[in-house]
Amino acid sequence: MSQSPIDLKGCSFTLSVVYLNNSQPEIIRQALEQKVQQAHGFLHNAPIVLNIGKLSEEIDLDVIKNIATSVGLCIAGVSGCKNEQQKSMAISLGLPILTEGKSKKLTIPAPAKTLIIDTPVRTGQQIYARDADLIITTHVSSGAELIADGNIHVYGTMRGRALAGASGNIESRIFCTQLMAELVSIAGQYWLSDQIPPENIGKTVQLYIKNNMLTASYLK
Repeated sequence: MSQSPIDLKGCSFTLSVVYLNNSQPEIIRQALEQKVQQAHGFLHNAPIVLNIGKLSEEIDLDVIKNIATSVGLCIAGVSGCKNEQQKSMAISLGLPILTEGKSKKLTIPAPAKTLIIDTPVRTGQQIYARDADLIITTHVSSGAELIADGNIHVYGTMRGRALAGASGNIESRIFCTQLMAELVSIAGQYWLSDQIPPENIGKTVQLYIKNNMLTASYLK
């Protein structure tokens, strides 16, 4: 029997969601440009979901789509549409209508496996601990990326990007002995470097989700 030319499988992906609080194109452009500049390696050419649910006034999605493209982002879909007119406009632009899932109050068991890396993680390297925790026993350089479906531990200076709970596990945590990260993320909720509380920079901290928000606290 000949093999099918395609396979159709269900997969989940973590996408950044841009929530619009303003409908003015120039204000949106400036804000998006700033975010892309702050995390160029993470956001440049990245797919995003545009949420328009907070807007009380109509918005020109065609203009916003062009703005996103011009600053190096790709709109993968639109969420928060309140009426059929908004949905029709998105569809006419080739943008899928997406519904954001609600956080489940279900505790997901932590992965049993652990990936341990005993060498420094250099600029440009990416390490992914699939269905596992990730432990780095030394430093992580700027431009490096750590991804784990479970927890991430860095027993050195963390200067790159750390994305824990990549498969959606909101119970995952990030532990750093010296937090200097470009980006930290748990289950899709993230802080860029300028969003990390100043009192946590360079400190020994843990990051976790509390009340559906990314939170940091000291480790003693």
